[in-house]
Amino acid sequence: MSGRSGGGAAGPAARAPFGRRLAEAMASAGPLCLGVDPHPGLLGDWDLPDSPAGLAAFSRRALEAAVGPDGSVRVAAIKPQVALYERHGSAGLAVLEELLGLAREAGVLTIADAKRGDIGSTMDGYAAAWLDDASPLAADAVTLSPYLGFGTLVPSIRAAHAAGRGVFVLALTSNPEGREVQHVGHEANGGAVARRIAEAAAELNGQLRGEDDWGPVGLVLGATVAADAVRLGLDLPALHGPLLAPGFGAQGATAAGMRDGFGDAWAQVLATSSRGILRCGPAVADLIGAIERDRAALREDRR
Repeated sequence: MSGRSGGGAAGPAARAPFGRRLAEAMASAGPLCLGVDPHPGLLGDWDLPDSPAGLAAFSRRALEAAVGPDGSVRVAAIKPQVALYERHGSAGLAVLEELLGLAREAGVLTIADAKRGDIGSTMDGYAAAWLDDASPLAADAVTLSPYLGFGTLVPSIRAAHAAGRGVFVLALTSNPEGREVQHVGHEANGGAVARRIAEAAAELNGQLRGEDDWGPVGLVLGATVAADAVRLGLDLPALHGPLLAPGFGAQGATAAGMRDGFGDAWAQVLATSSRGILRCGPAVADLIGAIERDRAALREDRR
């Protein structure tokens, strides 16, 4: 895997809204997102060097498992962890650019897990990098952090929507430290920070989405903390958007447990598995087997 790929031939006018495209992908391939996380330990387990060449081989195999030789797509999206490419500098980012381009050619939606969040022209720069058609790093969606204020993200979200792309805003994460910010205010008027983020996202989706579509704003909500969403009063169905739920598999979340935890919002959940699938490598056939196992579990619990 080498070279660089552009942001894609299809311009915004030819691209359906992200919410619609994701919903269709989840209905067709199943509500599974493959996290492409080339951790040094996984590279070693796959007998690959911790180098740009190792990243390229790792990324190629992961994508090969996600897309059949006949072009059939086994996952609704892939989610490369940007930091694990950035650590190799420009050569690592070149591998990421190529992965995003190859996924685009294969018809797989991409979510750049970059967790960007800033103000003013700096945030405009991040939006241009990850959401602009002219950027070689453009993905179908990017993860954003709202902790400089949700309002700082609004111009980027509007730009994403205009380009037929989307965002996933961090709301409730499974790391213990997240409670220090996300749960604050639960007993006060207006509710917890996470609840206010969810309400702001729902309000913006209401302005931007088509009548029958999800809006361009999704939320990141850990697969193991759905009970916290209930306790903190998050109205997830009111989002009218997708819920990116990392933690399926290796972190202990099961399809049945998520179905019960997310309740009426279960149909919005895009379950993400990275280590749970990737640790089954390096053989592509074994990765495919892990993907099919998780697809079957998620589809069974959608009934």
